[in-house]
Amino acid sequence: QVQLVESGGGLVQAGDSLRLSCAGSGRTFSRDAMAWFRQAPGKEREFVGISWSTLRANFADSVKGRFTISRDSTKSTVYLQMNSLKPEDSAVYYCASARDLRTPISEKSGWDYWGQGTQVTVSS
Repeated sequence: QVQLVESGGGLVQAGDSLRLSCAGSGRTFSRDAMAWFRQAPGKEREFVGISWSTLRANFADSVKGRFTISRDSTKSTVYLQMNSLKPEDSAVYYCASARDLRTPISEKSGWDYWGQGTQVTVSS
């Protein structure tokens, strides 16, 4: 059974940093793209960043320069380092994985597996 489990969320102040983790299990993720999405109350789930199997990364414009993505040596755990957090970054953060992504990165239907999410709240 494939599982993605996020952790590391919490309540922080604006300007603080936070690191989220997403641990994958149940299969080998070395060939998967792994990504982070987020969903704020009343809003659509939106793309945040992606780590390709090559370890190349791309980010949404809203977080570019503030967030980075990394993976462990087995590539089964993906981290989202969030710096200079803003209140508008508050959301439930989800990780996702895809072995063969054939849709645009931001298209949620293209991702094979999703985690249960972890809450990030940034106070002003």
